[in-house]
Amino acid sequence: MSTHEPSSASSPDRRQTLVGAALLGAGAWGCAAAQSSRESDAAAASAELFADLADQRPFHAPISEPERAARRARLGKLLASRGLDAFVCEGGATLTYLAGVSWGKSERAFALVVLGDGSHFWICPAFEAEKARLSIQGEGKPGGDVVTWDEHEYAWKPFAAALRARRVERVAVDPALRVFIADELANEHGRDKVVLGRAEVIALRASKDAHELALLRRANELTQQAIVAASRHIRVGMTGTEAGRLITSAQQKLGLTDVWRLSLVGAAAAYPHGDNSAVVLERGDFLLVDTGGSFHGYQSDNTRTWCVEGSPSSEQLRAWNAVRDAQLRAFEAVRPGVPCGAIDRAARASLKASGYGEGYEHLTHRLGHGIGLEGHEDPYFDGGSEVALAPGMTLSDEPGVYIYGSFGVRLEDIVAVTGSGADHFGSWQKDCRSPA
Repeated sequence: MSTHEPSSASSPDRRQTLVGAALLGAGAWGCAAAQSSRESDAAAASAELFADLADQRPFHAPISEPERAARRARLGKLLASRGLDAFVCEGGATLTYLAGVSWGKSERAFALVVLGDGSHFWICPAFEAEKARLSIQGEGKPGGDVVTWDEHEYAWKPFAAALRARRVERVAVDPALRVFIADELANEHGRDKVVLGRAEVIALRASKDAHELALLRRANELTQQAIVAASRHIRVGMTGTEAGRLITSAQQKLGLTDVWRLSLVGAAAAYPHGDNSAVVLERGDFLLVDTGGSFHGYQSDNTRTWCVEGSPSSEQLRAWNAVRDAQLRAFEAVRPGVPCGAIDRAARASLKASGYGEGYEHLTHRLGHGIGLEGHEDPYFDGGSEVALAPGMTLSDEPGVYIYGSFGVRLEDIVAVTGSGADHFGSWQKDCRSPA
């Protein structure tokens, strides 16, 4: 028996106090000042609770303008090879991918146009032009001419005139471009000259380069690290919401931004996108946590299901093992040239072999989705997809078994297609009694 008092940093009572303080941050007090003070205390408690975690962003370089310039040049060659003269996108992931520029969407058209020779220009409301140039011009920024339009004329005639001046005929539009912009442009430029550029975006963004893969890998490793760190403080008696707050805090401490999560207990987890996060954890319950965030713009998305305290029932254990097996069978089927739909079918075949029926009986959603600058992006692991896997593609592998009124199990990891097969980011969950 030790004769030394435990230090305050390691005392179980102190840890419980810190956990309690961290969980109170989202509560309401009756006035703004009290709420602000409470949130400040919660932030301080979370910082101390996860004092061993540090922001990892300074150790990893973000995507640079020379890299984005190379992407625009690659897009130009892609357009030329497909008989297209230009590509149009507005604020969103593709604009970020090509130019590193953020711009909110409104009723006024602001867009990037990339031409078949890899050059580009911008369409911008005249009164926003100086603001736009602050984002566009200067060292480390994409540059490019700014074509403006005044409020009385709308964007479409100046837009079409700028295309004609550059001898543009056929224009591909980003699938995320809003319908009214594509429609008005087609009215002015020619309905037979404006086409959907979904195939071009898949060809451009679906296969990640080495830098993108490194950022995606680190993002997902950090999310897994955060889940494990938070799990040390999750206890019976907490709600799913309270457990989720700890997981969010741990990810933020590691440098992830825009963190989101689903944290569902027991029967609530039978609804894949959530039902009731206020359910209280009891012994033997499964906790399902689906969470992620952004690391230098690249996304993480991981799901872990585990029994926090006590022992899972035999049916819970059977379902967890079946989901784990389905995840690994799907991973083993990933290789270049295989249609995405075949990977979804491999997971369902595994679940059927484990006694969980056919089709969507217990795995009620597709197997997974592409991931990169967006949490969900092309291509998708769904049974109808004929998109052929190619090296550098990154997708989620997330089978599940959902038993309404009882429990839900899902395991999710990000897999990357390699030259000869597949890799995955981080570590597979090893056991249903821990998220590690």
